[in-house]
Amino acid sequence: MGERQPVSEPAHQPSIFRFGLFELHASTGELRKDGKSRPRVQGQPLEVLLHLLTRPGEVVTREELRALLWPADTFVDYDHSLNTAVNKLREALSDSAENPRFIQTIPRRGYRFVAPVELVADGAPQSAQSKKGNGSGSGSSAAVSDEKNSFALSDARDLPEAPQRVVQTLFSLIQIMYLTFYVIALARLHWVELLLVQVVQHPKWIFALIVTTALIGIPVRLYLLSAALFGYRGLPANFLRLFPFVIALDELWALAPFLSVEVIGAGAALAVTAALLYLPFSQRSLMLMAERNPRPDGKI
Repeated sequence: MGERQPVSEPAHQPSIFRFGLFELHASTGELRKDGKSRPRVQGQPLEVLLHLLTRPGEVVTREELRALLWPADTFVDYDHSLNTAVNKLREALSDSAENPRFIQTIPRRGYRFVAPVELVADGAPQSAQSKKGNGSGSGSSAAVSDEKNSFALSDARDLPEAPQRVVQTLFSLIQIMYLTFYVIALARLHWVELLLVQVVQHPKWIFALIVTTALIGIPVRLYLLSAALFGYRGLPANFLRLFPFVIALDELWALAPFLSVEVIGAGAALAVTAALLYLPFSQRSLMLMAERNPRPDGKI
């Protein structure tokens, strides 16, 4: 006694929810992961999931879910049945209570859906948070989703899962490296000017470009570094908005090893430059990985 069929979805509600690699058709319970069909979600687990998906980032209490699933005069072991429904959801989503990527348990209170959610209605995607007016979280989901199909080599669905601490550390080290380039170049401006006079035809223009981009790059890198170190929740979306500017800046500074060519030699300068040319795309991949496997608190 107790499990009933899912309520009919109102006509104005979106028919598809997208989160992580999953896509759920609300009216049928059809679940897909990375485009591949998974076992259909039905009954009480579907009702619980739909309720959580419409309120991403919010705590949904056990009392709310009890009222949703059972009439007031129903005699049933609420706690056991609700736990069973949530466990079935976690199994369907390959999630876990200990390290949740989607459904977080709030002890003695209820549950929270912690991943960004995208709603699709009439073919037009819209982030669940923005529809609900939740500020910073909304921009992150929408902006990152738009970037998934961009030209920049990697799609979020192609990337492996990685611990957030690893992503945070690698991204921070890259920012420190670029900051080091800028500071050293500015600290040795006289030497840089002398080198340019010897190797290029228009040293004044190149010299001005180096100084200007270094002065612009320092605050940009300080923002990205501090955002990564302190776990700013909007960093992935903001970085992807900045990516066209960052790639232009980083491709220019990929030539930085040639400022030390007399010390390291032409061969080493070419090798390091080749590696630096790919680094902007590495940063983008790290941010997509951060969005793909969000922390329960929503931070990077």
